[in-house]
Amino acid sequence: MGSLLDAVQENEAGIHEQRERVAALREQLKKVDLPEARQLEVLADSLVQKSVWIIGGDGWAYDIGFGGLDHVLASGRNVNILVLDTEVYSNTGGQTSKATPRGAVAKFSAGGKATPKKDLAMIAMAYGNVYVAQVAYGAKDVQTLKAFMEAESWPGVSIIIAYSPCTAWGTDMINNHAMQDRAVRSGHWPLFRYDPRRAARQENPLQLDSKEPSIAYREFVSQETRFNMLWRSHPEAAEKFLGEAQKHALSNFQHYRQLAELSYAKPEEIKPAQAKE
Repeated sequence: MGSLLDAVQENEAGIHEQRERVAALREQLKKVDLPEARQLEVLADSLVQKSVWIIGGDGWAYDIGFGGLDHVLASGRNVNILVLDTEVYSNTGGQTSKATPRGAVAKFSAGGKATPKKDLAMIAMAYGNVYVAQVAYGAKDVQTLKAFMEAESWPGVSIIIAYSPCTAWGTDMINNHAMQDRAVRSGHWPLFRYDPRRAARQENPLQLDSKEPSIAYREFVSQETRFNMLWRSHPEAAEKFLGEAQKHALSNFQHYRQLAELSYAKPEEIKPAQAKE
C-alpha cells in the first residue's frame, strides 16, 4: 500500500507502473466483501496522477483572458498550459491581437501593425517557478517533444507557446512546416526552454534551442501573404516595418542568448554589496 500512496509519477514510466499497481489493487478488492472495498474501487483511479492541460489561442492568452492566465501562472499548481499562437484572432475573423507581429496585415491593422509582438514567454519566466517553452515542431520536432515531456514532469505550472500557422494569414497550409522553419531561421520565433529545476542545481534554467538567425527577415515575410500584401498597398510603410522588425528579431535573439549564457552561482557564494557610509 505504501508504494501506491508514495509512488513517484514524474514520467510516463512511473505513471505506467502506478496503473499496474492500481489494477492489482482492484483484483484484491474483488475478494473483499465490505462497503469500504466498494468505495475504494470507485476512488482507485485517483491514485494515478492526472495530466491537466489548458489549451487556448493567442487571443485568449495574450489579450482577453490574460488576467486569468496570469492567475494560473501565479498559482503554483500542477497544471499545464498550451498556447496555440496563430498571431491573430483566428476564430473571430482575423483581427489584430497583441500576438500579431509588427508589419502584419489583419483586421483593424490594414496598414500593417505598427507595434511589436508581446513577449508572453518572458512574462511567464519572470515568475521563476514556471516551466516555459517556445516551440515550433515544423522547425525542430525533437525540441518540441522535449518541451512537452519536461512540462509534464514539472510539478508546478508549465506553459508551452507553439507557433501555429493559420489560414487567416492568407497562406496555403500545405506549406505549414516550411513556414515554421523560416520563422525560426529568421529569428522571428526563437526556440527555448526555461526549466526551474536547473536553477536549483546552480545551472542556468534557460536553454536556447535555436541558432542565430541565418536568413534575412525579408525572406521570411516575403513568403507570407499577411506581410507581403502590404508592399502592394503601403510600400513605404512595408519597408519601414521590415527594417524595424529585422532589428527587433536580431536584438531579441541576442537578448535571449545573453540570458541563456549567464552563469548561476550558489546563493552562499553571492556576497551583498557593501553600503557606503
